[in-house]
Amino acid sequence: MDNIVKQQLTVINYQSHYMAQITLDEKNFDKEVLTSELPVMVDFWAIWCGPCKVLGPIVEELANDYSGKLKVGKVNVDENNNLAMRYNVMSIPTLKFYKGGKVVGELIGAAPKATVEAEIKKHL
Repeated sequence: MDNIVKQQLTVINYQSHYMAQITLDEKNFDKEVLTSELPVMVDFWAIWCGPCKVLGPIVEELANDYSGKLKVGKVNVDENNNLAMRYNVMSIPTLKFYKGGKVVGELIGAAPKATVEAEIKKHL
């Protein structure tokens, strides 16, 4: 295989691996979260946040594990400050759980996979 084909395959593999998560912003939040038929876990994070970097891979893994049962989205609070204010996100990382358009649960700070998964199971 030549280099261009290898690069294209790498991009496709990367994209398909992360398809279980949705990048949320002020334009798509209401549609993707508030009107979702599935429960939704939203990770409010920022690129400079150390604990967010710890939680990120756990969120990615759970997004794949619960694909089709739970929608998972990420909100970069630096780029979407109004969403963070709207949902009273005072520290990051914050995971908010939505069902039927309402917040039904929350975890603040980096948490182990078992803790996040227990919270997910409450809302399925």
